[in-house]
Amino acid sequence: MRLMRWFRRNWARIAPRRRLRVIDGDSLPSHLPRRDLVLARDGDEDWCVGMRCPCGCGRSIELLVIREAAPRWDLRVDHKGSPSLSPSVWLQRGCRSHFWLTGGRVRWCD
Repeated sequence: MRLMRWFRRNWARIAPRRRLRVIDGDSLPSHLPRRDLVLARDGDEDWCVGMRCPCGCGRSIELLVIREAAPRWDLRVDHKGSPSLSPSVWLQRGCRSHFWLTGGRVRWCD
């Protein structure tokens, strides 16, 4: 178990950066890509960002980015197309992953 955790955390440092895919609508698809994030955009309004948990548990994570939501996350995309989220993502149930997504890379909180 510890070896797998060590491998996943170190792989996050050297793996290709995650990208952002934009879909039309106000909800996420039932199947999310393995590494990339999906942004649901309805017209000119961003609703939510979805991704699979980077720990490898397979859980789908949905984060609201619409201004009226609480809690909500801020999404930024740099000139290379690499997404960043703030604040950090902390799953309270299941795998209990806690991480930052910065420049398309996962930075684990220990």
